Amino acid sequence: MKKLGLHEIREEFLNFFKEKDHLVTSSFSLVPKNDKSLLLINAGMAPLKPYFMGTEEPPKRRMANCQKCLRTGDIDNVGKTSRHGTFFEMLGNFSFGDYFKKEAIEWAWEFMTERMEVSPDILWASVYEEDDEAYDIWKDVIKMPEEKIVRLGKDDNFWELEVGPCGPCSEIYIDRGEEHGCDSEDCKPGCDDCERFVEVWNLVFSQYDKDEQGNYNTLPNPNIDTGMGIERMAVVSQQVNNIFEIEPIVSILKAVEEASNVKYGSNDKNDMSLRVITDHLRAMTFLVSDGILPSNEGRGYVLRRLIRRAARHGKLLGITDNFLYKLVPVVIDLWKGVYPETKEKQEQIQKIIRIEEEKFQETIDQGINILKDYIDIIKNEGKTELAGEKAFKLYDTYGFPLDLTKEILEEEGLTVDEESFNHEMEQQRERARKAREEGSNSVWNSSSYNLTNLNSTEFEGYESLTSSSRVVSIIKEDNKVDRLGEDEEGIVILDKTPFYAESGGQIGDKGIFINNFCEAKVTDTKKESGNIFLHFVSVNKGQIKVGDTIETIVDRKQRINTARNHSVTHILHKALKEVLGEHVNQAGSLVMPERLRFDFTHFEALKEDELRVVEEKVNTVILEGLDVKTIETSLEEAKKLGAEALFDEKYGSNVRVVMVGEYSKELCGGTHIKNSSNIGLFKIISESGIASGVRRIEAITGEYVYEYMNNMEEQINDVAGILKTNKNDLLNKAQSITEETKSLEKEIDKLKSKLAMTQLDDIVNDIRDVDGVNVISKVVEGMDANGLRQLGDKIKDSMDSILLVLGTVSNGKVNLVAMCTKDLVSKGIHSGKIIKEVSKITGGGGGGRPDMAQAGGKDPGKLEEALNKVENLVKEQMK
Repeated sequence: MKKLGLHEIREEFLNFFKEKDHLVTSSFSLVPKNDKSLLLINAGMAPLKPYFMGTEEPPKRRMANCQKCLRTGDIDNVGKTSRHGTFFEMLGNFSFGDYFKKEAIEWAWEFMTERMEVSPDILWASVYEEDDEAYDIWKDVIKMPEEKIVRLGKDDNFWELEVGPCGPCSEIYIDRGEEHGCDSEDCKPGCDDCERFVEVWNLVFSQYDKDEQGNYNTLPNPNIDTGMGIERMAVVSQQVNNIFEIEPIVSILKAVEEASNVKYGSNDKNDMSLRVITDHLRAMTFLVSDGILPSNEGRGYVLRRLIRRAARHGKLLGITDNFLYKLVPVVIDLWKGVYPETKEKQEQIQKIIRIEEEKFQETIDQGINILKDYIDIIKNEGKTELAGEKAFKLYDTYGFPLDLTKEILEEEGLTVDEESFNHEMEQQRERARKAREEGSNSVWNSSSYNLTNLNSTEFEGYESLTSSSRVVSIIKEDNKVDRLGEDEEGIVILDKTPFYAESGGQIGDKGIFINNFCEAKVTDTKKESGNIFLHFVSVNKGQIKVGDTIETIVDRKQRINTARNHSVTHILHKALKEVLGEHVNQAGSLVMPERLRFDFTHFEALKEDELRVVEEKVNTVILEGLDVKTIETSLEEAKKLGAEALFDEKYGSNVRVVMVGEYSKELCGGTHIKNSSNIGLFKIISESGIASGVRRIEAITGEYVYEYMNNMEEQINDVAGILKTNKNDLLNKAQSITEETKSLEKEIDKLKSKLAMTQLDDIVNDIRDVDGVNVISKVVEGMDANGLRQLGDKIKDSMDSILLVLGTVSNGKVNLVAMCTKDLVSKGIHSGKIIKEVSKITGGGGGGRPDMAQAGGKDPGKLEEALNKVENLVKEQMK
């Protein structure tokens, strides 16, 4: 057969099916669109499910592609064997009610024997045991010898989900030769005892529709779905043993060898680490390229897990610095010809991976040291399982993933109590849920309202802030009533309304209802399913009755201020993408008259210059005076316009597109100003992190920026008055005071150092012999943590063999330091473990290395008691 590289096989396959009148499409993203059943795309047909299900019309009845895929089930096995991987590419040709079994089998045979030049002598086929049609095609059309056509059962050769399109399949195998086989005379496809027969292509014949009762109903237009793993085909074509030896994957492996200075094949342990890093590098590069950011849940957690697992295996190979992001260009250069977007996003991909590596470096050493302590305890107690509570503490306190804990324990022949871990996790989630509920100000519970037989409310608020409406229903204290009297509160439902109901992050309108018989204040507007608007009212005068006609008047100032803030979130979204990258997506918002809150996906805090550029871009758009227009169109047309949509949001067939000139286009049902200049000014008040991979900007517009500037001006004048200078010279005055303060602080430090030295003799004379160990444990007066450490260094450096545990109280808090000389470490003394136990007594915590450790505490009254424990701790360690 031809000896082809991975990229050459892809090109041959796609060109072949293009000649067979297939529409060849680019790979879809690894992130599924409108499919909540999948975390990540894990098969070539997954993005095409709507075409197979008949819910969408395919662009052509014949299609072919090479799809990026990632399977998470094998992550733990990657590296342990040379067969498993996470990221792979799946070649496939598809028919949606066009051709069927005969063409699919004939073309597969033609591609294998003519394009790939595989000898027919080494090709085998399997069919579903009841599929005589496929069997006869292989026998009579392809002329394959019957002894090479294997019938297999449902587990092997029938593809199905719980419900929906399904059917038998036929697999093509390549015989690698007897040297790869077992001793069985009947060795053939389906043999589980050897690796002689490699399945390279699966042809699925979707001819049934499985219903909820388990019945297989014949489809009027059966489909074809095939899948060929390009890496597996490359292994066979290049006649190597596994995917880590094929081009171009072996080039990544060589780059990892160079980075680690470890040669593949040196030993099993190193080989495992090299394979893990090689596989995970490719996977993480493509995940980040498709807009996924590291986080603690969902697909973001898959990415975080891959980065951290690879980083740890780098440490096992002796790599001490962050290295993964430096190898990303190797992956990109090998695949940029097929996926040019990876090259375009290279800087961003490297940055995201580097930051995640840095975060992990901060926690991994501490986590590993704690886990090693746990392992020692388990082994000393003769146990084999780590308690779930301890695994959860590692995860919750130190950011140490459970998967990594399991992997390290497995290397030591130990396990973890996952049931107990999951219990701790669920308790934490429950606490978070309760906190959210307690933190919510809403007392609105629409499920208690009886809204049956009510029509949808007609919303007129885009064009007008007033209307004449009829009262169709009134609710008071969860019950339907005929009227609301003076000083009574309730909910009024109208046939039509100009009041915007809370939705999409924009709060509901306020205003008044009025007619000849009543006057009522509208305090809020919300929306119930079925598009029924609920007006929360308080009657000031007269009464409102069902059937009344009333004048509805929206609070114009509130609406305009809210509209300003809503329109500016669209501009802000676009500006953030321009400054930070296309990975930025809206993750939530709150639009009020006074301020706006915008949550977005990003992997690190914004720098001051980035915030300044974002703010400048938004204000530039405002000052350009761009028209803000809205159009209603189909979802498909909106996509063609390039309109942004909230990820995973459900949209109807018709959508509303809000356009700020040509700068921003988003799907949105909210209310907006007519021109960007109506926003006035935009000012960012704060930027913060609210979750892993999610940042939040809070900002103001219009009159609130003017108010903010006035307040700042007043504060500047007040500060200038306090510092006895004018506001134009404020900076120079502040610098002068800062320099003077630093000088005084240095003087104070010198005095503290001298004070400490006066106590030196006192401290050194307090040495006690504890089981052959020279020990000093003493309270030192008038020192801070830094001075305490310096004093400890002086004493330790002046003595040959000593354990020091010193404590002081500074600003009402306890500071502790423990140090010992190297000879005592070799005898079993561990400063970190001693300080940990001592600090507990003072209500604090800490730890560190065997030779040096620090801690803090909350209860100064317990300091003497804590230091008195040192003697017993030394005795325990010396045992």
